Amino acid sequence: QVQLVESGGGSVQAGGSLRLSCAASGRIFYSMGWFRQAPGKEREFVGGISLAGIRTDYADSVKGRFTISRDNAKNSVYLQMNSLKPEDTAVYYCAAGPGLLTTQKGTDWGQGTQVTVSS
Repeated sequence: QVQLVESGGGSVQAGGSLRLSCAASGRIFYSMGWFRQAPGKEREFVGGISLAGIRTDYADSVKGRFTISRDNAKNSVYLQMNSLKPEDTAVYYCAAGPGLLTTQKGTDWGQGTQVTVSS
């Protein structure tokens, strides 16, 4: 089983930016993505990227503000978050899994990193 470790979370004011990183312990041969869970809410899909990095998909709430990318040579996936809003506050999780872009479900998960956006 591949281990995923997120980094880059923190606190930022509304309108600011953060870049999350996720490093895998080995090569990932399928889609990767980011999910988030706010207090009292269910975990939701944020964005995903295909193995070759050609296809991406995003939740409507983050389209135009967040960008997902990956570097397979570094076994890593990234989430650039711009124009952050207080409602983006959540624990963000990195995930990997076959068909993630289609099912919006992962099989391997990181431990999560907190993102807090203040107004």
